[in-house]
Amino acid sequence: MNPRTKLKLALMVLFAGGGCQSQPRISPRPLIERSEQLVVVTTPGWTSTTGALRRFERARSTSQWRAIDQSIPVVVGRTGIAWGVGFDGVSTEGPHKREGDGKAPAGMFPLDTVFGFAPGSSMRSVSMPYVQLLPSTDCVDDTASSHYNTVVDRGSVPLVDWNSAEHMRAVAQYEVGVIVGYNSKPPVKGRGSCIFLHVWAGPSSQTAGCTAFDESKLRDLVSWLDPKKRPLLVQLTTKDYAELRTRWRLP
Repeated sequence: MNPRTKLKLALMVLFAGGGCQSQPRISPRPLIERSEQLVVVTTPGWTSTTGALRRFERARSTSQWRAIDQSIPVVVGRTGIAWGVGFDGVSTEGPHKREGDGKAPAGMFPLDTVFGFAPGSSMRSVSMPYVQLLPSTDCVDDTASSHYNTVVDRGSVPLVDWNSAEHMRAVAQYEVGVIVGYNSKPPVKGRGSCIFLHVWAGPSSQTAGCTAFDESKLRDLVSWLDPKKRPLLVQLTTKDYAELRTRWRLP
């Protein structure tokens, strides 16, 4: 593993709490027009805690999307899903994600980094950037920290200036996972943080705001992701997916 990825995951998470910040808008069409891999998650409704995931790909950005497998079951936030930052103006229906609301973000987001317990040498099939989680790996959620919005190695920073963090290596469901590039450029305070695809604790489990599913299926997805294809997560209710399908040029 190179020093850059060993030291710090390129994960930007959200400041918890309030604050006056402009709300960015994300334009889905440019994202989708550049992408050649999609992970599509749909849920029956805004408060549903379960849904379905299906993968799509295409040979080039001008080609038609092709489903590469059947849909698989997933679980989402313990209170469902909500429009993520950047998608507030998409619809008048549905809640808007807030820090600590237990909802997974709805919208379209890049998938950019894989993480896990295994050393990089045993993850040769992964073409995405990969970071091994160590006992000292923290996801910092202390808004007073200079490392807020990042995943860092406590042993590699000159000063541990946070009082609150998620110790990722201690979370069994993080044995393998993918960082969802949600609310990161720049993060908006109070709109949600630390969003991952990760291993579930079973089909009746729930998450704090991530999307989780069977480990073997997740490992298949991790090996399939290709950074050159600019993979995206599209996460919507079934109704909103149908309504946005043409406008966003979804499969």
